[in-house]
Amino acid sequence: MSGHSKWHSIKHKKMATDAKRGKMFTKFIREIMMAAKTGGGNPDTNPRLRMVIDKAKSFNMPNDNIQRAIKKGMGEEGGVQFEQVTYEGYGPGGVAIYVEVLTDNKNRSASEIRSIFSKHNGNLGGAGSVAWIFERKGVISVSREKVKEDELLDMILEAGAEDMTNEDDVYEITVLPENFENVKKALADKSIEPADANVTLVPKNTVKVEGKTAEQVLKLLETLEDHDDVQGAYANFDIPDDVAGAA
Repeated sequence: MSGHSKWHSIKHKKMATDAKRGKMFTKFIREIMMAAKTGGGNPDTNPRLRMVIDKAKSFNMPNDNIQRAIKKGMGEEGGVQFEQVTYEGYGPGGVAIYVEVLTDNKNRSASEIRSIFSKHNGNLGGAGSVAWIFERKGVISVSREKVKEDELLDMILEAGAEDMTNEDDVYEITVLPENFENVKKALADKSIEPADANVTLVPKNTVKVEGKTAEQVLKLLETLEDHDDVQGAYANFDIPDDVAGAA
């Protein structure tokens, strides 16, 4: 089973748990601020902002929090200024890992991310060392209970999707970022609510890992995702279903 798909599912479940604790709201606030700062505060003309707002709302983030984050990003209210940084490296079994970070202190973040890699049998590499392995794609998950496969496939391909696969209890749709909103709209027009929808990084190739190595990779990724500065951690691996299920 594709490690990307399994990790994507694990992340979504973990985000739901973190949202109940309020932890995800901190990450959403930072991303909303950055999206508003770089692309403006109007979600109708800023696709990145619209996407993160939709994501935040799906985890029941209050609208007041969203609006305050937009204002802070636009400089209308005081607040800490964040910048986007990426880190690249390798985990156990030679798995490539790409980490996206929003931070107010690059030196602190670099030190802490390096420490996480080191403690979990990984190591940081230089800029560009693994970025070439990944490509940005829209990934939309739809419950298999909501629609028939043939009907969904025809609909999304017409809207510009690239592919669709069966992953456990969902259909996983992949789409170029520029067609992401078109496919979401096609689903909305048929009253089909996605289980999850993101523009994310997808590996072009994967490394097979099993047993303890697979568990170590998942633990490394989970620890990275737990860090307040980390907005996303991506890896190119295949793992057995039983390892993912136990995560």
